[in-house]
Amino acid sequence: MTPGNKRQAPPDRVRSRPPDRIRSRPPDPEPLAPLIDAHTHLDACGAVTAADVHAMVDHAESVGVGRVVTVADDLDSARWAVSAAAADPRVYAAVALHPTRARDLTDEARTELETLAAHPRVVAIGETGLDLYWPGRLEGCAEPSIQREAFAWHIELAKRTGKPLMIHNRDADADVLDVLKAEGAPGSVIFHCFSSDAEMAKKCIAEGWILSLSGTVSFKNARALQEAATLIPDEQLLVETDAPYLTPHPHRGAPNEPYCLPYTVRALAEITGRTADRLAEASSATAIAVFKIVDELPPRDAFVTVS
Repeated sequence: MTPGNKRQAPPDRVRSRPPDRIRSRPPDPEPLAPLIDAHTHLDACGAVTAADVHAMVDHAESVGVGRVVTVADDLDSARWAVSAAAADPRVYAAVALHPTRARDLTDEARTELETLAAHPRVVAIGETGLDLYWPGRLEGCAEPSIQREAFAWHIELAKRTGKPLMIHNRDADADVLDVLKAEGAPGSVIFHCFSSDAEMAKKCIAEGWILSLSGTVSFKNARALQEAATLIPDEQLLVETDAPYLTPHPHRGAPNEPYCLPYTVRALAEITGRTADRLAEASSATAIAVFKIVDELPPRDAFVTVS
């Protein structure tokens, strides 16, 4: 990642409700600390250079979000994520090919992902998994069978590296569970942007897997997810923005960034009956444990590009 070499967000990053770039960004929430954004996309939020990364995380830190995990969905963003994590000690990376991009998992791509995954700033293999919503709707989207093959390969990569598996699951509860059973789940499994119901939550909790909640839990129509959220033990809970998408209520549809995470945590507090402070402490402790984050922050390094 170098100044002037801007990575454009690919079209298939668009979720069901993409952020409206015409709308203004949400105001800063009241600070809530400590928080760790377990899944975001700093590049899709507009970060290009090291200075951009520093500024975005400085903003988040000003409201209590002291660390972030920036997540890849293709090789370009994987390279960028590792570079961003090398540029700022508050940033960590996750690398993988998004299930909709599973056709791109060539031998060359596998080799490069293996190299990137071994980087000490990479704390998870993701996002990978299954997406049964986009096939037939998105041009070029990988078919379910190809997605399953790629998912299985990423599971094996997580096992070999000893790093958590970060799962993207859209409309694919039974299929994701089937692949995890067939391949054997790695030691740590994270369901990013968990959006399923209480039945699925119970199955995941019983396996000891981690459920990460995003702004979707605050949406008025997310009753089933809200019921599921009440079941998640503190030690199996993460919180995330998935920025620039899924901005929490009442700012849904506006551009999201890591600084917006306190909105989600306070909404979750109302839903679960737990205090926001308790949720912040618990989710941060979970993130530190699952991502093996060293608590003491070193000085910022010079910005580097992974070759």
